[in-house]
Amino acid sequence: MEGEDGKTATPGLGWWDRGGVLALRRAIKASPHFMFGDNICGMARAKVVKIVCHSRRVLRIAVKYGWLPGARYTNLRDIRHFDEIGFIDIDWKHYSFKSHIEAVRATKPLMTVARDITRARDLTRTLDEAAELSCHANHVIVVPKDPALTDMLSTIARHFVLGYSVPSRYGGTQIAPSAFRGKVHLLGGRPDKQRRLANEMEVVSVDCNRFTFDAMYGDYFDGTGFRPHPTGGYVNCLRDSIRNITRLWQ
Repeated sequence: MEGEDGKTATPGLGWWDRGGVLALRRAIKASPHFMFGDNICGMARAKVVKIVCHSRRVLRIAVKYGWLPGARYTNLRDIRHFDEIGFIDIDWKHYSFKSHIEAVRATKPLMTVARDITRARDLTRTLDEAAELSCHANHVIVVPKDPALTDMLSTIARHFVLGYSVPSRYGGTQIAPSAFRGKVHLLGGRPDKQRRLANEMEVVSVDCNRFTFDAMYGDYFDGTGFRPHPTGGYVNCLRDSIRNITRLWQ
């Protein structure tokens, strides 16, 4: 089947899908760091990578339990003293690709996340940005949220880690978990919900900071849910939550 430009188009895909496929092809040629299929992550490892983006105090506790530190590109202060950076997150309300790629270039993280794709027509732009980000991060997460992208997920997953935004009061992904066929990073949400989703997807990494909010009120994650800590104290809540979340993934 030929497109309007005379080039072969993928059958059954709309104009934005064809553009997305072309963006993937450009990305593959442009980035020496691109990975494919099962090699997409030295993350085909048995253990799920656990990441938290928060204060230096939280990061130091989490690192002791094998977690990796992360931060938004708008505030890199708290990760400056760590040798390995796990994740550079974005300011999704006021996104700046220029600021994002500058932060990724400076920190060389294991992972970063491209802006959410909330409209299918933005697929090409986001994949182009993800390709540039992949020059400075080992792995780039692409977060499809528009249900119109459902049929494209397998294609995207050949070249990027799929990001699934765990449903919460702040939002979430409207695409069914069963559509995420490929390696998946879970973005936010409760730790128990994240763990259950791993029964439906091939989860290779998670970021979680929900427990930090509960700790401010004396609650901690006990392995099944949140409840008041028996002795109390912010640090006790943080430490025991991190320990129990770590055990969930063992």
